[in-house]
Amino acid sequence: MSYPARFHFCYCVLSVAVIHVSVGEMYTSLLNVKQAISVERKLIDNLKTYIEHELERLEDIKRFYAKVSDLHAELYKGPVTAMSNPLVAFTLIKRLHSEWLNVVQSNEALENAQALRSSYKEEEAGLPKLEDLQGAAKGLMRLQDVYALQVPSLVRGRFQRVTDGVPVDVTLPTVSVLLSGDDCFLVGKVAYEQGDYYHSVQWLEESVRLFRGTGGEWSPENAGTLEDALDHLAFSHFKTGNVSYALSLSQELLHHDPMNGRVLQNVEKYEKLLVTSPPRSLGTDGLRRPSSKYLRTRDTYESLCQTQGSQQMHFKNPGLSCDFFTNGNPGLLLLPVRREVLSLQPYVVLYHDFITDKEAEDIKGLAQTGLRRSVVASGEKQATAEYRISKSAWLKGSEQSTVGKLDQRISMLTGLNAKHPYGEYLQVVNYGIGGHYEPHFDHATSPSSPVYKLKTGNRLATFMIYLSSVEAGGSTAFIYANFSVPVVERAAVFWLNLHRNGEGDEDTLHAGCPVLIGDKWVANKWIHEHGQEFHHRCNLNPEE
Repeated sequence: MSYPARFHFCYCVLSVAVIHVSVGEMYTSLLNVKQAISVERKLIDNLKTYIEHELERLEDIKRFYAKVSDLHAELYKGPVTAMSNPLVAFTLIKRLHSEWLNVVQSNEALENAQALRSSYKEEEAGLPKLEDLQGAAKGLMRLQDVYALQVPSLVRGRFQRVTDGVPVDVTLPTVSVLLSGDDCFLVGKVAYEQGDYYHSVQWLEESVRLFRGTGGEWSPENAGTLEDALDHLAFSHFKTGNVSYALSLSQELLHHDPMNGRVLQNVEKYEKLLVTSPPRSLGTDGLRRPSSKYLRTRDTYESLCQTQGSQQMHFKNPGLSCDFFTNGNPGLLLLPVRREVLSLQPYVVLYHDFITDKEAEDIKGLAQTGLRRSVVASGEKQATAEYRISKSAWLKGSEQSTVGKLDQRISMLTGLNAKHPYGEYLQVVNYGIGGHYEPHFDHATSPSSPVYKLKTGNRLATFMIYLSSVEAGGSTAFIYANFSVPVVERAAVFWLNLHRNGEGDEDTLHAGCPVLIGDKWVANKWIHEHGQEFHHRCNLNPEE
Protein backbone atom coordinates (compact mmCIF):
# COMPACT_ATOMS: atom_id res chain seq x y z
CA MET A 1 0.00 0.00 0.00
CA SER A 2 1.29 3.47 -0.81
CA TYR A 3 1.07 6.28 1.68
CA PRO A 4 2.46 9.76 2.31
CA ALA A 5 6.22 9.85 2.64
CA ARG A 6 7.66 9.40 6.11
CA PHE A 7 11.07 10.70 7.03
CA HIS A 8 13.08 9.71 10.06
CA PHE A 9 15.52 12.07 11.75
CA CYS A 10 18.37 11.05 14.02
CA TYR A 11 19.45 13.22 16.94
CA CYS A 12 23.05 12.52 17.88
CA VAL A 13 24.51 15.80 19.16
CA LEU A 14 26.50 15.57 22.39
CA SER A 15 26.81 18.62 24.57
CA VAL A 16 29.24 17.89 27.35
CA ALA A 17 31.51 20.71 28.46
CA VAL A 18 34.25 20.02 25.89
CA ILE A 19 31.97 19.53 22.89
CA HIS A 20 30.63 22.38 20.79
CA VAL A 21 26.88 22.26 20.65
CA SER A 22 24.88 22.67 17.45
CA VAL A 23 23.51 26.14 16.73
CA GLY A 24 20.14 24.40 16.66
CA GLU A 25 18.31 23.10 19.70
CA MET A 26 16.63 26.45 20.23
CA TYR A 27 13.56 24.61 21.51
CA THR A 28 15.49 23.25 24.53
CA SER A 29 15.86 26.68 26.18
CA LEU A 30 13.19 29.34 26.47
CA LEU A 31 15.96 31.95 26.60
CA ASN A 32 16.88 31.04 23.02
CA VAL A 33 13.24 31.11 21.96
CA LYS A 34 12.91 34.61 23.40
CA GLN A 35 16.03 35.70 21.52
CA ALA A 36 14.32 34.62 18.28
CA ILE A 37 11.78 37.43 18.79
CA SER A 38 14.44 40.03 17.92
CA VAL A 39 15.30 38.06 14.78
CA GLU A 40 11.67 38.13 13.64
CA ARG A 41 11.50 41.88 14.34
CA LYS A 42 14.35 42.34 11.84
CA LEU A 43 12.50 40.17 9.34
CA ILE A 44 9.39 42.31 9.83
CA ASP A 45 11.40 45.46 9.12
CA ASN A 46 12.86 43.85 5.99
CA LEU A 47 9.41 42.79 4.82
CA LYS A 48 8.11 46.32 5.41
CA THR A 49 10.91 47.70 3.21
CA TYR A 50 10.06 45.15 0.52
CA ILE A 51 6.37 46.09 0.62
CA GLU A 52 7.24 49.80 0.36
CA HIS A 53 9.43 49.17 -2.69
CA GLU A 54 6.78 46.97 -4.27
CA LEU A 55 4.12 49.61 -3.66
CA GLU A 56 6.34 52.20 -5.37
CA ARG A 57 6.81 49.82 -8.29
CA LEU A 58 3.08 49.17 -8.55
CA GLU A 59 2.35 52.89 -8.34
CA ASP A 60 4.62 53.39 -11.35
CA ILE A 61 2.78 50.65 -13.23
CA LYS A 62 -0.60 52.11 -12.27
CA ARG A 63 0.56 55.53 -13.49
CA PHE A 64 1.62 54.05 -16.85
CA TYR A 65 -1.69 52.17 -17.09
CA ALA A 66 -3.67 55.36 -16.37
CA LYS A 67 -1.66 57.31 -18.98
CA VAL A 68 -2.25 54.74 -21.71
CA SER A 69 -5.91 54.23 -20.78
CA ASP A 70 -6.55 57.96 -20.91
CA LEU A 71 -5.00 58.17 -24.38
CA HIS A 72 -7.31 55.43 -25.64
CA ALA A 73 -10.32 56.96 -23.94
CA GLU A 74 -9.79 60.45 -25.32
CA LEU A 75 -7.05 61.01 -27.93
CA TYR A 76 -7.54 57.80 -29.90
CA LYS A 77 -11.34 58.02 -30.24
CA GLY A 78 -10.80 58.90 -33.87
CA PRO A 79 -7.65 56.95 -34.79
CA VAL A 80 -7.33 58.38 -38.30
CA THR A 81 -7.49 61.96 -37.07
CA ALA A 82 -5.14 61.24 -34.19
CA MET A 83 -2.51 59.55 -36.34
CA SER A 84 -2.51 62.45 -38.79
CA ASN A 85 -0.53 64.32 -36.15
CA PRO A 86 3.12 63.15 -36.42
CA LEU A 87 3.75 63.83 -32.72
CA VAL A 88 0.91 61.50 -31.73
CA ALA A 89 2.09 58.85 -34.19
CA PHE A 90 5.68 59.14 -32.89
CA THR A 91 4.67 58.71 -29.24
CA LEU A 92 2.56 55.64 -30.11
CA ILE A 93 5.46 53.96 -31.93
CA LYS A 94 7.91 54.86 -29.21
CA ARG A 95 5.58 53.58 -26.51
CA LEU A 96 4.94 50.26 -28.22
CA HIS A 97 8.60 49.79 -29.04
CA SER A 98 10.21 50.63 -25.70
CA GLU A 99 7.86 51.78 -22.93
CA TRP A 100 5.74 48.62 -22.86
CA LEU A 101 8.94 46.55 -23.11
CA ASN A 102 10.46 48.39 -20.13
CA VAL A 103 7.35 47.84 -18.03
CA VAL A 104 6.83 44.19 -18.94
CA GLN A 105 10.49 43.17 -18.70
CA SER A 106 11.39 45.30 -15.69
CA ASN A 107 13.73 43.60 -13.24
CA GLU A 108 12.57 45.79 -10.36
CA ALA A 109 10.24 43.12 -8.95
CA LEU A 110 13.04 40.54 -9.09
CA GLU A 111 15.49 42.97 -7.49
CA ASN A 112 13.07 43.68 -4.68
CA ALA A 113 12.52 39.95 -4.11
CA GLN A 114 16.25 39.28 -4.19
CA ALA A 115 16.85 42.04 -1.63
CA LEU A 116 14.25 40.43 0.65
CA ARG A 117 15.84 37.00 0.24
CA SER A 118 19.32 38.41 0.93
CA SER A 119 18.17 40.10 4.13
CA TYR A 120 16.51 36.84 5.19
CA LYS A 121 19.73 34.95 4.56
CA GLU A 122 21.64 37.39 6.79
CA GLU A 123 19.38 36.36 9.71
CA GLU A 124 19.44 32.64 8.88
CA ALA A 125 21.94 31.74 11.61
CA GLY A 126 19.48 32.95 14.26
CA LEU A 127 16.50 31.09 12.81
CA PRO A 128 15.09 27.80 14.13
CA LYS A 129 16.19 24.63 12.38
CA LEU A 130 14.05 21.64 11.43
CA GLU A 131 14.93 19.93 14.72
CA ASP A 132 13.60 22.99 16.58
CA LEU A 133 10.25 22.74 14.82
CA GLN A 134 10.10 19.04 15.57
CA GLY A 135 11.21 19.58 19.18
CA ALA A 136 8.60 22.30 19.72
CA ALA A 137 5.89 20.03 18.29
CA LYS A 138 6.99 17.19 20.57
CA GLY A 139 6.90 19.64 23.47
CA LEU A 140 3.24 20.40 22.75
CA MET A 141 2.43 16.69 22.60
CA ARG A 142 4.29 16.14 25.87
CA LEU A 143 2.21 18.82 27.57
CA GLN A 144 -0.90 17.29 26.06
CA ASP A 145 -0.05 13.91 27.61
CA VAL A 146 1.34 14.84 31.01
CA TYR A 147 -1.40 17.35 31.81
CA ALA A 148 -4.19 15.44 30.00
CA LEU A 149 -4.92 18.47 27.82
CA GLN A 150 -7.55 18.37 25.11
CA VAL A 151 -6.23 19.11 21.61
CA PRO A 152 -9.39 21.04 20.51
CA SER A 153 -8.91 23.31 23.54
CA LEU A 154 -5.22 23.84 22.78
CA VAL A 155 -6.16 24.85 19.25
CA ARG A 156 -8.40 27.55 20.73
CA GLY A 157 -5.57 28.77 22.95
CA ARG A 158 -7.02 27.17 26.09
CA PHE A 159 -5.34 24.70 28.47
CA GLN A 160 -8.17 22.39 29.47
CA ARG A 161 -8.63 18.82 30.61
CA VAL A 162 -11.90 16.92 30.94
CA THR A 163 -13.00 16.26 34.54
CA ASP A 164 -16.25 14.35 35.09
CA GLY A 165 -17.12 14.95 31.45
CA VAL A 166 -16.69 18.72 31.72
CA PRO A 167 -13.79 20.75 30.23
CA VAL A 168 -11.92 22.46 33.08
CA ASP A 169 -9.21 25.11 32.71
CA VAL A 170 -5.88 23.83 34.02
CA THR A 171 -4.56 27.37 33.89
CA LEU A 172 -5.51 30.66 32.27
CA PRO A 173 -2.47 32.00 30.41
CA THR A 174 -1.75 35.71 30.44
CA VAL A 175 -1.38 35.70 26.65
CA SER A 176 -2.36 33.10 24.08
CA VAL A 177 -2.93 32.53 20.36
CA LEU A 178 -5.21 30.44 18.19
CA LEU A 179 -3.61 27.67 16.15
CA SER A 180 -4.22 27.43 12.40
CA GLY A 181 -4.90 24.38 10.28
CA ASP A 182 -1.29 24.54 9.12
CA ASP A 183 -0.01 24.71 12.73
CA CYS A 184 -1.96 21.58 13.59
CA PHE A 185 -0.83 19.86 10.39
CA LEU A 186 2.83 20.33 11.27
CA VAL A 187 2.36 18.93 14.80
CA GLY A 188 0.43 15.98 13.41
CA LYS A 189 3.03 15.43 10.71
CA VAL A 190 5.85 15.23 13.29
CA ALA A 191 3.89 12.54 15.14
CA TYR A 192 3.07 10.80 11.84
CA GLU A 193 6.71 10.62 10.79
CA GLN A 194 7.50 8.88 14.08
CA GLY A 195 4.78 6.32 13.54
CA ASP A 196 2.91 7.88 16.47
CA TYR A 197 -0.63 7.67 15.18
CA TYR A 198 -2.15 8.31 18.62
CA HIS A 199 -1.08 11.93 18.39
CA SER A 200 -1.20 12.31 14.60
CA VAL A 201 -4.91 11.42 14.50
CA GLN A 202 -5.84 14.03 17.12
CA TRP A 203 -3.81 16.88 15.63
CA LEU A 204 -4.64 16.09 12.01
CA GLU A 205 -8.36 15.91 12.84
CA GLU A 206 -8.12 19.52 14.01
CA SER A 207 -6.06 20.45 10.97
CA VAL A 208 -8.69 19.04 8.59
CA ARG A 209 -11.49 20.78 10.51
CA LEU A 210 -9.74 24.15 10.33
CA PHE A 211 -8.75 23.78 6.67
CA ARG A 212 -12.34 22.85 5.81
CA GLY A 213 -13.48 26.00 7.64
CA THR A 214 -11.46 28.16 5.25
CA GLY A 215 -12.89 26.38 2.23
CA GLY A 216 -9.54 24.72 1.63
CA GLU A 217 -7.99 28.03 0.60
CA TRP A 218 -4.20 27.99 0.57
CA SER A 219 -2.06 30.77 2.05
CA PRO A 220 1.50 31.37 0.83
CA GLU A 221 2.96 30.99 4.36
CA ASN A 222 1.44 27.52 4.82
CA ALA A 223 3.46 24.32 4.49
CA GLY A 224 0.36 22.13 4.26
CA THR A 225 -3.01 22.08 2.56
CA LEU A 226 -6.37 20.43 3.16
CA GLU A 227 -5.32 17.69 0.74
CA ASP A 228 -2.09 17.07 2.70
CA ALA A 229 -3.97 16.88 6.00
CA LEU A 230 -6.60 14.50 4.57
CA ASP A 231 -3.87 12.32 3.10
CA HIS A 232 -1.96 11.94 6.37
CA LEU A 233 -5.10 11.61 8.48
CA ALA A 234 -6.51 8.86 6.28
CA PHE A 235 -3.38 6.75 6.59
CA SER A 236 -3.15 7.44 10.33
CA HIS A 237 -6.67 6.07 10.79
CA PHE A 238 -5.80 3.08 8.65
CA LYS A 239 -2.81 2.32 10.87
CA THR A 240 -5.03 2.45 13.97
CA GLY A 241 -7.44 -0.03 12.39
CA ASN A 242 -10.17 2.46 11.48
CA VAL A 243 -10.38 1.41 7.83
CA SER A 244 -13.90 2.73 7.20
CA TYR A 245 -12.95 6.27 8.21
CA ALA A 246 -9.70 6.00 6.26
CA LEU A 247 -11.80 5.15 3.20
CA SER A 248 -14.16 8.08 3.80
CA LEU A 249 -11.28 10.55 4.09
CA SER A 250 -9.57 9.15 1.01
CA GLN A 251 -12.78 9.55 -0.99
CA GLU A 252 -13.01 13.17 0.17
CA LEU A 253 -9.42 13.66 -0.94
CA LEU A 254 -10.28 12.34 -4.41
CA HIS A 255 -12.88 15.10 -4.79
CA HIS A 256 -9.98 17.58 -4.58
CA ASP A 257 -7.47 15.47 -6.51
CA PRO A 258 -9.42 12.93 -8.63
CA MET A 259 -6.40 11.80 -10.66
CA ASN A 260 -4.20 10.90 -7.68
CA GLY A 261 -3.18 7.34 -8.53
CA ARG A 262 -1.80 6.53 -5.10
CA VAL A 263 -5.02 7.54 -3.33
CA LEU A 264 -7.07 5.61 -5.90
CA GLN A 265 -5.01 2.51 -5.03
CA ASN A 266 -5.58 3.10 -1.32
CA VAL A 267 -9.34 3.44 -1.83
CA GLU A 268 -9.39 0.14 -3.71
CA LYS A 269 -7.36 -1.50 -0.94
CA TYR A 270 -9.58 -0.14 1.84
CA GLU A 271 -12.74 -1.30 0.04
CA LYS A 272 -11.34 -4.83 -0.25
CA LEU A 273 -10.39 -4.86 3.42
CA LEU A 274 -13.90 -3.83 4.43
CA VAL A 275 -15.37 -6.66 2.39
CA THR A 276 -13.18 -9.28 4.09
CA SER A 277 -13.47 -7.88 7.64
CA PRO A 278 -16.23 -5.93 9.41
CA PRO A 279 -15.69 -2.18 9.70
CA ARG A 280 -14.89 -0.68 13.07
CA SER A 281 -14.84 2.92 14.15
CA LEU A 282 -12.47 4.15 16.79
CA GLY A 283 -12.78 7.46 18.64
CA THR A 284 -9.76 9.02 20.25
CA ASP A 285 -10.56 7.00 23.38
CA GLY A 286 -9.66 3.86 21.44
CA LEU A 287 -6.24 5.15 20.48
CA ARG A 288 -3.27 4.00 22.52
CA ARG A 289 -0.45 6.24 23.60
CA PRO A 290 3.03 5.18 22.53
CA SER A 291 4.89 3.08 25.08
CA SER A 292 7.39 4.75 27.39
CA LYS A 293 10.69 3.74 28.89
CA TYR A 294 9.23 4.98 32.16
CA LEU A 295 5.87 3.21 31.77
CA ARG A 296 6.21 1.70 35.23
CA THR A 297 6.06 5.12 36.88
CA ARG A 298 4.33 7.16 34.18
CA ASP A 299 0.89 7.25 35.79
CA THR A 300 2.27 8.36 39.17
CA TYR A 301 4.58 10.89 37.52
CA GLU A 302 1.79 12.47 35.49
CA SER A 303 -0.62 12.49 38.42
CA LEU A 304 1.93 14.33 40.58
CA CYS A 305 2.63 16.81 37.79
CA GLN A 306 -1.08 17.51 37.37
CA THR A 307 -1.48 18.14 41.10
CA GLN A 308 1.24 20.82 40.90
CA GLY A 309 1.90 20.82 44.62
CA SER A 310 2.72 18.82 47.73
CA GLN A 311 0.45 15.95 48.70
CA GLN A 312 1.92 15.73 52.19
CA MET A 313 -0.40 17.07 54.90
CA HIS A 314 1.36 18.84 57.78
CA PHE A 315 -1.58 18.43 60.12
CA LYS A 316 -1.62 14.65 59.50
CA ASN A 317 2.10 14.20 60.12
CA PRO A 318 3.50 16.17 63.07
CA GLY A 319 7.01 15.51 61.77
CA LEU A 320 6.28 17.87 58.89
CA SER A 321 6.73 21.38 60.16
CA CYS A 322 7.59 24.98 59.37
CA ASP A 323 10.07 27.01 61.40
CA PHE A 324 12.78 29.65 61.38
CA PHE A 325 15.97 27.65 60.95
CA THR A 326 19.55 28.52 61.95
CA ASN A 327 21.15 25.04 61.96
CA GLY A 328 23.07 26.24 64.99
CA ASN A 329 25.20 28.46 62.75
CA PRO A 330 26.13 31.90 64.14
CA GLY A 331 25.82 33.40 60.68
CA LEU A 332 22.09 32.64 60.64
CA LEU A 333 21.19 33.72 64.17
CA LEU A 334 20.21 37.26 63.22
CA LEU A 335 18.57 36.24 59.95
CA PRO A 336 17.19 32.69 60.19
CA VAL A 337 15.78 31.01 57.11
CA ARG A 338 12.15 29.96 56.80
CA ARG A 339 12.27 26.17 56.59
CA GLU A 340 9.43 23.91 55.52
CA VAL A 341 9.93 20.17 56.02
CA LEU A 342 8.11 18.56 53.10
CA SER A 343 8.96 14.90 53.68
CA LEU A 344 10.70 12.73 56.25
CA GLN A 345 11.33 9.76 53.95
CA PRO A 346 13.11 10.86 51.92
CA TYR A 347 14.14 13.90 53.92
CA VAL A 348 13.16 16.88 51.74
CA VAL A 349 13.21 20.48 52.91
CA LEU A 350 12.11 23.74 51.26
CA TYR A 351 14.03 26.88 52.27
CA HIS A 352 11.98 29.97 51.44
CA ASP A 353 13.63 33.19 50.21
CA PHE A 354 17.01 31.49 49.98
CA ILE A 355 18.22 33.77 47.19
CA THR A 356 17.56 37.45 46.40
CA ASP A 357 16.13 38.72 43.11
CA LYS A 358 19.46 40.38 42.27
CA GLU A 359 21.42 37.21 42.98
CA ALA A 360 19.04 35.18 40.81
CA GLU A 361 19.40 37.65 37.94
CA ASP A 362 23.20 37.66 38.34
CA ILE A 363 23.31 33.86 38.17
CA LYS A 364 21.09 33.76 35.07
CA GLY A 365 23.17 36.45 33.41
CA LEU A 366 26.44 34.64 34.11
CA ALA A 367 25.03 31.40 32.71
CA GLN A 368 23.59 32.72 29.44
CA THR A 369 26.70 32.55 27.28
CA GLY A 370 27.58 29.05 28.53
CA LEU A 371 24.21 27.38 28.07
CA ARG A 372 24.47 24.06 26.20
CA ARG A 373 22.05 21.21 25.71
CA SER A 374 21.68 19.29 29.00
CA VAL A 375 23.02 15.75 29.02
CA VAL A 376 22.42 12.54 30.95
CA ALA A 377 24.73 9.71 31.93
CA SER A 378 25.10 7.12 29.18
CA GLY A 379 27.48 4.46 30.47
CA GLU A 380 30.79 6.16 31.14
CA LYS A 381 29.91 9.08 28.89
CA GLN A 382 27.20 11.70 28.64
CA ALA A 383 24.66 12.26 25.89
CA THR A 384 21.55 14.26 25.10
CA ALA A 385 18.20 12.54 25.57
CA GLU A 386 14.56 13.12 24.70
CA TYR A 387 13.62 12.66 28.34
CA ARG A 388 15.63 15.73 29.36
CA ILE A 389 14.80 18.94 27.49
CA SER A 390 16.77 21.92 28.76
CA LYS A 391 20.08 23.75 28.46
CA SER A 392 22.59 24.10 31.27
CA ALA A 393 25.80 25.89 32.16
CA TRP A 394 28.38 25.33 34.91
CA LEU A 395 29.52 28.26 37.03
CA LYS A 396 32.55 28.51 39.28
CA GLY A 397 33.23 31.50 41.47
CA SER A 398 35.50 33.01 44.07
CA GLU A 399 34.40 33.36 47.67
CA GLN A 400 33.42 37.00 47.07
CA SER A 401 31.38 36.27 43.94
CA THR A 402 27.65 35.59 43.91
CA VAL A 403 28.35 31.90 43.24
CA GLY A 404 30.84 31.74 46.11
CA LYS A 405 28.40 33.39 48.51
CA LEU A 406 25.71 30.87 47.56
CA ASP A 407 28.13 28.02 48.29
CA GLN A 408 28.78 29.49 51.75
CA ARG A 409 25.04 29.88 52.40
CA ILE A 410 24.39 26.29 51.31
CA SER A 411 27.06 25.04 53.71
CA MET A 412 25.59 27.08 56.57
CA LEU A 413 22.10 25.62 56.03
CA THR A 414 23.05 22.01 55.33
CA GLY A 415 26.14 21.68 57.50
CA LEU A 416 27.91 20.10 54.52
CA ASN A 417 31.10 21.05 52.71
CA ALA A 418 29.92 22.49 49.40
CA LYS A 419 33.29 23.72 48.11
CA HIS A 420 34.76 22.16 44.97
CA PRO A 421 35.68 19.32 44.57
CA TYR A 422 33.44 18.11 47.42
CA GLY A 423 30.63 20.00 45.79
CA GLU A 424 30.24 20.20 42.01
CA TYR A 425 30.28 23.58 40.31
CA LEU A 426 26.90 25.30 40.28
CA GLN A 427 24.79 24.00 37.40
CA VAL A 428 22.30 26.53 36.00
CA VAL A 429 19.43 25.13 33.93
CA ASN A 430 16.93 26.82 31.63
CA TYR A 431 14.05 24.67 30.38
CA GLY A 432 12.65 24.76 26.87
CA ILE A 433 9.23 24.27 25.26
CA GLY A 434 7.52 21.64 27.40
CA GLY A 435 10.94 21.36 29.10
CA HIS A 436 11.20 18.46 31.53
CA TYR A 437 13.41 15.80 33.07
CA GLU A 438 11.65 12.46 33.40
CA PRO A 439 12.07 10.26 36.54
CA HIS A 440 15.74 9.84 37.48
CA PHE A 441 18.15 9.66 40.40
CA ASP A 442 20.71 12.39 41.01
CA HIS A 443 23.16 9.94 42.55
CA ALA A 444 25.10 7.46 40.43
CA THR A 445 23.53 4.02 40.11
CA SER A 446 26.47 2.48 38.22
CA PRO A 447 30.19 2.31 39.13
CA SER A 448 31.01 3.59 35.61
CA SER A 449 28.92 6.76 36.02
CA PRO A 450 30.56 10.12 35.08
CA VAL A 451 29.59 11.29 38.60
CA TYR A 452 32.71 9.53 39.91
CA LYS A 453 35.08 11.52 37.70
CA LEU A 454 35.60 14.03 40.52
CA LYS A 455 36.96 11.15 42.62
CA THR A 456 34.99 12.43 45.62
CA GLY A 457 32.46 9.63 45.83
CA ASN A 458 28.79 9.67 44.97
CA ARG A 459 26.34 12.56 45.13
CA LEU A 460 25.32 12.66 48.78
CA ALA A 461 22.86 15.55 48.55
CA THR A 462 21.05 17.84 46.12
CA PHE A 463 20.44 21.55 46.73
CA MET A 464 18.18 22.96 43.99
CA ILE A 465 17.42 26.70 43.81
CA TYR A 466 14.40 28.07 41.95
CA LEU A 467 15.72 31.15 40.14
CA SER A 468 12.38 32.10 38.57
CA SER A 469 8.66 31.59 38.88
CA VAL A 470 6.36 29.96 36.32
CA GLU A 471 2.65 30.39 35.62
CA ALA A 472 1.96 26.65 35.56
CA GLY A 473 3.77 23.31 35.59
CA GLY A 474 7.42 22.65 36.31
CA SER A 475 6.95 20.99 39.72
CA THR A 476 9.54 18.59 41.10
CA ALA A 477 7.80 15.24 41.57
CA PHE A 478 9.13 12.56 43.94
CA ILE A 479 7.71 9.42 42.40
CA TYR A 480 7.99 6.72 45.07
CA ALA A 481 7.49 9.19 47.93
CA ASN A 482 4.32 10.34 46.15
CA PHE A 483 4.52 14.11 46.53
CA SER A 484 5.58 17.07 44.42
CA VAL A 485 7.12 20.47 45.10
CA PRO A 486 5.80 23.40 43.05
CA VAL A 487 8.11 26.08 41.72
CA VAL A 488 8.52 28.68 44.46
CA GLU A 489 10.54 31.64 43.22
CA ARG A 490 13.76 32.30 45.18
CA ALA A 491 13.23 29.19 47.32
CA ALA A 492 15.52 26.14 47.44
CA VAL A 493 14.81 22.43 47.82
CA PHE A 494 17.28 20.20 49.68
CA TRP A 495 17.34 16.43 49.99
CA LEU A 496 19.75 13.59 50.77
CA ASN A 497 20.30 11.09 47.93
CA LEU A 498 22.17 8.46 49.96
CA HIS A 499 21.56 6.52 53.14
CA ARG A 500 24.26 6.89 55.79
CA ASN A 501 25.72 3.53 54.69
CA GLY A 502 26.41 5.01 51.23
CA GLU A 503 23.61 3.16 49.43
CA GLY A 504 21.29 5.14 47.19
CA ASP A 505 17.88 6.07 48.56
CA GLU A 506 15.36 4.80 46.02
CA ASP A 507 12.72 7.10 47.44
CA THR A 508 14.61 10.05 45.91
CA LEU A 509 13.51 9.05 42.40
CA HIS A 510 12.24 12.36 41.11
CA ALA A 511 11.33 14.24 37.95
CA GLY A 512 11.14 17.78 36.65
CA CYS A 513 7.57 18.10 35.37
CA PRO A 514 7.14 19.79 31.98
CA VAL A 515 6.82 23.55 32.15
CA LEU A 516 3.28 24.31 31.04
CA ILE A 517 3.52 28.11 30.95
CA GLY A 518 6.54 30.11 32.03
CA ASP A 519 10.31 30.37 31.85
CA LYS A 520 11.83 28.01 34.41
CA TRP A 521 15.38 28.54 35.68
CA VAL A 522 16.98 26.45 38.43
CA ALA A 523 20.47 26.15 39.89
CA ASN A 524 21.69 22.76 41.15
CA LYS A 525 24.43 22.17 43.68
CA TRP A 526 25.42 18.52 44.11
CA ILE A 527 27.41 17.72 47.23
CA HIS A 528 29.55 14.57 47.25
CA GLU A 529 30.37 12.03 49.97
CA HIS A 530 34.04 12.91 50.43
CA GLY A 531 34.78 15.93 52.56
CA GLN A 532 31.72 15.29 54.74
CA GLU A 533 33.42 12.97 57.26
CA PHE A 534 32.87 15.38 60.15
CA HIS A 535 29.63 16.87 58.83
CA HIS A 536 27.53 13.83 57.93
CA ARG A 537 28.80 10.71 59.67
CA CYS A 538 28.46 7.24 58.18
CA ASN A 539 26.32 4.50 59.67
CA LEU A 540 25.97 0.87 58.61
CA ASN A 541 22.25 0.91 59.39
CA PRO A 542 20.53 0.74 55.96
CA GLU A 543 17.46 2.47 57.38
CA GLU A 544 19.30 5.73 58.14
